[in-house]
Amino acid sequence: MPWLEPVTLRGAHARLEPLSHDHRDGLIEAVKDGELWKLWYTFIPQPENMGKEIDRRLGLQAAGSMLPFTVFDASGTIAGMTTYMNVDTPNRRVEIGSTWYARRVQRSAVNTQCKLLLLGHAFETLDCIAVEFRTHFFNQQSRRGIERLGARQDGILRNHQIAPNGTLRDTVVYSIIAGEWPTVKAHLNYQLNEKAR
Repeated sequence: MPWLEPVTLRGAHARLEPLSHDHRDGLIEAVKDGELWKLWYTFIPQPENMGKEIDRRLGLQAAGSMLPFTVFDASGTIAGMTTYMNVDTPNRRVEIGSTWYARRVQRSAVNTQCKLLLLGHAFETLDCIAVEFRTHFFNQQSRRGIERLGARQDGILRNHQIAPNGTLRDTVVYSIIAGEWPTVKAHLNYQLNEKAR
């Protein structure tokens, strides 16, 4: 039986469902909100390439290296995508990444809820020893968001990847380890309660 299996995760502010081709049209509408594919320092699919991106993520799922989700907001509207990726089954490690959200839900409770759900499943169900986050050195919004979760910076992988525009990406690596999870969980619940006020 595979270590990672498709699962639906639910919270008050967001729901994560296994990615499906049925979500294509909703994902296209979500990515258009903010023209997210124009951000040079990240890889977000253009509307016309959404089907290919779903195929790519589902292919990685079939290979056992990714578990992709579609993000729904509290109203049940598709708001973006996220994944468990770089799955390391023998060492019980995953990365939470390849995440993007429609502009309308950015800086709302959606991201906090999604991270709480994904981290809870990773540490409490999958028994992970660590969960990683990675982002572009210049993606300050993402770096601040990861740090707000309570993740700690492990280091920077310099010249880690070649971007589609030919620039070299320095990747900042963060993690949360199992022993930190109870404190991080309390912090995320506190943040969600504050946002709900």
